[in-house]
This record gives sequence, C-alpha cells and structure tokens, in this order.
Amino acid sequence: MPHHDPFGDLIAPFSRRGVDLGLGRLQRALAELGHPERRFAAVQVAGTNGKGSISTMLERIATAAGIRCGLYTSPHLLSWCERIRLPSGPITEVALRRQLEALQGLGQRHDLTPFELITAAGFVAFAEAGVELAVLEVGLGGRLDATTTHPDRSVLAIGSIGMDHTEHLGPTLAAIAAEKAGVFSRGAIAVSGAQDPAVARVLERQAATHGTELRWVAPLAPEAEGGPVLGLRGDLQRHNAAVAVGAAQALAERGWPIDGAAIRRGLAEARWPGRLERRSVRGRPLLVDGAHNPPAAVALRQELDGAGRAAAGPAPGEGGSTRAPDPRRWLIGIQRHKDAPALLRTLLRPGDAVRVVALPEHRSWSAAELGEALEAAGPDPGRSPESWSGPAPVLEAGSGSLEGDLAWLADSTALPVVAGSLYLVAAVLPLLDP
Repeated sequence: MPHHDPFGDLIAPFSRRGVDLGLGRLQRALAELGHPERRFAAVQVAGTNGKGSISTMLERIATAAGIRCGLYTSPHLLSWCERIRLPSGPITEVALRRQLEALQGLGQRHDLTPFELITAAGFVAFAEAGVELAVLEVGLGGRLDATTTHPDRSVLAIGSIGMDHTEHLGPTLAAIAAEKAGVFSRGAIAVSGAQDPAVARVLERQAATHGTELRWVAPLAPEAEGGPVLGLRGDLQRHNAAVAVGAAQALAERGWPIDGAAIRRGLAEARWPGRLERRSVRGRPLLVDGAHNPPAAVALRQELDGAGRAAAGPAPGEGGSTRAPDPRRWLIGIQRHKDAPALLRTLLRPGDAVRVVALPEHRSWSAAELGEALEAAGPDPGRSPESWSGPAPVLEAGSGSLEGDLAWLADSTALPVVAGSLYLVAAVLPLLDP
C-alpha cells in the first residue's frame, strides 16, 4: 500500500488468519467487557452489493433526524478509522489506538479475528460516545458475521444479493441468500429491493421461519420525475436508496423520530468514496469504482452504457446514439478467488485496452492468467455476436508502478476507469489529483 498503516502493530494482517466466521468468540469477549453492545440499538445492513451505500444513507438520515447515530462499515479504503463513525465524525487515530490497545489482551484470550477485534472496538466506542442507534454493515454473509452478535437489530436492510464469496457462503444463489438471511430474527422488519427469483424465494421462506416481516420496495423515481436528490452517483443508487428509505420508515414505526424531511436531507448528504466516483489524474477525468464481483460489474457497465451515460459521463463522441461506445482504458486488479473472467466479460467492450495490476498484499490475477481464462471460456453466450464486433480487448501487465499505470491511463481520449477491487481503489486514491 502507498500509505503507512498506523495500526499494523495492533491488528494482524488479513493473510495471517483469513476468514473465520462465527459468533461465539466475540459473544464471550463482549460478555467480559460488560456487554457494551446492549447500550445502543442497531439497524443491520446485509447483502452482496450496495451495503455501504445503504448504510451511509441510513446514517445520514438518522443524523438528520437528530438521533445520535453511529456507523460501522467495512472494508476501509485508506484508514481503519473509516470503519467507525461516531456522532462527532470518524473515530480519531488516537481514540481507535486507545481502544485497540485496551482490547489486545481480550483479543488474545478469546482468539478474536481482526474483524472481530475491530467490531468490538466499534461497539465500545459507540457505547462510550452515547450512540443511540448504530448502523451495522455486515462484513461477510450474515448468519455468522460478527455484527450479528448485536442483540437488538429490529430493523434489517437487505442489499442486492449475488454470487460472491462462494468459498465461504456456498456455490449457489440460494445458499448465499440463506447465509445472508441468517440475520433475520423474530419480530424484526426486513426491507429488500428486487432480488433474483431464487434469492427472493429463500428470503420469503427464511422470513416465515424466523417470524420476520419482509417488505419489498421498488426503486425511487428519478429526480427528473419527482424523486429525491441523491448524494450518491448512479442509477443503481435509486434501488439502494429505496431500501434505505424503507428501513428508515420502519425505524420511524418503531418510535424513532424520523420524518420525510430527515429522509430527503439524509439521501442528499450521503457520500461513499470509491463508488462511481468522478476524479481526475494529471488533469484528465477518471472514473473510480470498486466493482469486485459480477453483479457489481453489471451495475458499473450499465452506468457506462445507455441509461447510465449521463451519470458516468460520456466519452467524447458517444453522444446519445445506440452504437457501440468508444473504447476505454481500464486499470484493473482482481483478487485471485474472484470470478475474474466473468467480471471482465461484463465490463469490457471491443477495442478496450486493459492494464492488469497486482493488488497490494493480496493474491491477484495476472494479465497472462486472465487472457488464458478468457480464451478458454470462449464467447459470452449471453451476448450477441454483434456486440463483440471489432478488435478483442487488449490485456497487458501493469508497469510495476501505479504512478506509471495512471499516466498510461490518463493518456487516452476516452474516460479512463479504475475497477476490480476496493484494494486497488485504496491504492489509487492517494495518487489522484486533489
């Protein structure tokens, strides 16, 4: 990473422990702490894509309503402090370091994972700050995620569920949905946007089993048709915002002082870095998006095409015609366990140029491996041959220097795009124009 991690001595690297799901370790640790998580209520946000956007919208809505609200999210881009937002703003490095130092012995006694340790730190920080309501974004799955140790999650928000983390959650949409629906509990209200039919069936079944009221919401109307102003860019955010609004309305039903004015203000104030973020490099416009799985790639591609053209910014010469978009330049880094060929077949178009870069501190696909995998997979059966007319996308290895790769990216007549992993986004952001 291009920046120093000030908590490297307190939080073990992910590679040392990996994913180790479960509730027991953190539950025992929280009991030893005197249950700080019982000092505030929570709304939990689960799903595959859109969790962070929904979470920040909910936090902004609650804050606009005058509620002392906390926000817990993952992963972070530049600092661990991003994961814990207090009513006063993100936790400071000094405060987080104090929390983590105090929790070292506890973490060792209960064999906490890094995610469980930072979750415990968040719960303690929320309790000490007098948080009334915390928005908790699920880290992975739901049923066995550390955030699910919170006992008072009477409102649940469900983002779009798709194929991701199959090595931990199962090989099918139904299996993944069942793990996500593991956050359901008796008497809770769960709010979801439209889902794949296989996912919807699982959510309905799990809601009935657990005694959860499941509410379906439609996307919010576009601003031009009277819909609310959103602070987050992209057509997909209308789907995420609908879930946030539905969850906010459920909170109001549970007695929280949230009204329409707070909802409108919160939606307009929400910001989330690295998601369809317009930046510039060497004076050239640049789009940065952490699309890291096939569903997120579909959403990014929709923004680059057709309906999303205005949101993402058209390349010169694209206009509003239906012809194939002009070639783009991509800087892409993808973790090795991701379905990179599916991601690229969704994102790329004929004539595109791609530099594939290694991710800092994570195993990732190389340009050679991706080229071989795409060739072996053959043409995309879901796409018409006409859409692939023209030269195949050109994949090449990165220069070994992100500064050099960004210079190559900026030397283009079309909108350059950085995508494929939030770890790449985190590495790139400090190198962009202020």
